[in-house]
Amino acid sequence: MSSLIPKGVFSCPEDDQRIRAAWQHFLRSADLPGDVAVRPPVDQSWRRCLDSRVDPGLRQAPEPLTEAQLQALRDRHRRLLDASAPVMAMAHELMAQTGNIMLLADSEGMVIEAGGDYAARDRAERIHLMPGSPWDERLCGTNAIGTALLLGQPVQIHAAEHFCEGIKHWTCSATVIRNPRDGHVLGALDVSGESRSFSRHSLALAVTTAQRIESALARHEMASRYRLLELSVEQLAAHRDEGLLLFDPHGFLVRSNLHGPAALAARGIDLELRGNTRLPALALGLDGRPSGPLPGWLPVDWLQPVQSRGEVLGTLLRIPLPSRPARSLAAPHPRKSVPGEREAGFARLVGNSAAMAAALRKAQQLAGCNVPVLLQGETGVGKEAFAQGIHYSGVGREGPFVAINCGSLSRELLASELFGYAEGAFTGARRGGMKGKIEAAHGGTLFLDEIGEMPLDLQSHLLRALEEGEIYRLGECAPRRVEFRLVAATHRDLREEVAQRRFRQDLFYRVAVTSIRIPPLRERRNDIPLLAGHILRRQAERHGRALPELDPEALQALMAHDWPGNVRELHNVLEGMLLLGGCRLSRDDLPDELRPSAGAETGVVEGQLEEAEREVIRQAVERSRGNLTQAARALGIAKSTLYLRLRKYGMFRTAEAGGRLRLD
Repeated sequence: MSSLIPKGVFSCPEDDQRIRAAWQHFLRSADLPGDVAVRPPVDQSWRRCLDSRVDPGLRQAPEPLTEAQLQALRDRHRRLLDASAPVMAMAHELMAQTGNIMLLADSEGMVIEAGGDYAARDRAERIHLMPGSPWDERLCGTNAIGTALLLGQPVQIHAAEHFCEGIKHWTCSATVIRNPRDGHVLGALDVSGESRSFSRHSLALAVTTAQRIESALARHEMASRYRLLELSVEQLAAHRDEGLLLFDPHGFLVRSNLHGPAALAARGIDLELRGNTRLPALALGLDGRPSGPLPGWLPVDWLQPVQSRGEVLGTLLRIPLPSRPARSLAAPHPRKSVPGEREAGFARLVGNSAAMAAALRKAQQLAGCNVPVLLQGETGVGKEAFAQGIHYSGVGREGPFVAINCGSLSRELLASELFGYAEGAFTGARRGGMKGKIEAAHGGTLFLDEIGEMPLDLQSHLLRALEEGEIYRLGECAPRRVEFRLVAATHRDLREEVAQRRFRQDLFYRVAVTSIRIPPLRERRNDIPLLAGHILRRQAERHGRALPELDPEALQALMAHDWPGNVRELHNVLEGMLLLGGCRLSRDDLPDELRPSAGAETGVVEGQLEEAEREVIRQAVERSRGNLTQAARALGIAKSTLYLRLRKYGMFRTAEAGGRLRLD
């Protein structure tokens, strides 16, 4: 435990008389005598107190709140109080007749709960060390609660080290309590007693107790998020013409539906959909409503509370997709059902470049082998599409395909998502328990995206599941048999992660039996026209729009871009263009960062792009065996546009050559 407490925070009771003399000298001269060593946290605190004009003769903290005010304060901190209730109840037993008390304060230093020795509590009330009293350092001078909150770390203040005279016969040890979700300080836990009861171990007790409260907060958070997801999963999974973003009570993003990114992009809303994304305005107040002023882009009628038994657990943000009618003269395609995300085999993977063909060839070979596969590639290259291709083309294709992103969940949520939990495993656990993703993948494929983000302690449990074929649900003692195929993916260099001891070496050799490198989009620019046509065709069908024509200049700009977000970024760009554009998508419909300046359009680049376009057209016509209608559909352009391109590049069909093209 001592390793968790920074050096220099323990008091030295044998120095009490010298420190009192140093304090008196400090009050007279605003400086410390050279022959007395006062610990840095105390020295710095005294100087802050002097600057804040704290009265050194103060005998007690300010008057406590009224009962009604204290109850309102406790209501605001109900989550912290609920998490600390078991340890505060134990304090009555553990500290009986020890002369010590335990205090819980909020982030402002206001005491909201107390427990421990009853006689000590009576004596503490004489200096207002009690619920409802503020112990901010600026009000009460150097003290464990206020100084720990200001420093954000454990601190022990003994006797003469206090700044105010009336508190100098007390010893206090305190540390902060942090929100396990984002690390911000929620409050402080303090162990106090009169100075004759001094013990260095009281600080260790405070730190240990604070950690138990933080663990309880994490369990409560996990249970709350599960309830929130369970209540919202049907809406998130259903197909709607709107983006859905689910936020927890603190304003953190929990989940987005398929249309979330497109809806944000279509309306020009700059909001990254990451695990730590937060809209502070959506943090809920005591009335269950968003507590802050909403951003200018967010109308209140887009918000829907998610409730259970009268309790608001979070907020569902509904972003309608713009419903601009297509400006095409052609009749729009009739609305069809949304194409399945899991098409058979590798049908979702589009591209004929050498790098892509090599990756596909290897994936097709491995699909028939029941061995773990590691997919390596940058974010957005299509690792999940490859994983689905391997599953639906290979062994176990009749079983389930279960995916989970190891980097998007906290350690506690990831553990229960992977391994499941038993009934009663934690507060709020579902009746009957819950099956984890590993168990759900039995007989099929488990896809672990961003496996390099998995915490080390969970890696050992995954290794056991792979080697022994069994898992334990959280809260259970009996193992459950599982049989599944593992496909893992990462953008990290796992060998380097192993060298840095951030990834287990034995697990690396288990998951990387075979590996496939998926090339980034900038390494296969010739695939962009095919990809663009494929994406536009799918999105036009999804949104009930006429299939637009992609202007050559716009296509050239797409091919010139480096695509740090790869295929995912291309997909988002094209979907936004389709939703906001007309029957012909030009360079003006591109996002600002993709619009090339006139000076950048050199003849060299244009020549390269034209050569790439000519090659793509040649491949499309050959695959369609000379059927220009099919070729135009595959390219995502009108048949008349294809004729113009053929004429531009001096290409024509020869029926006797089976659709092969040759140049004039």
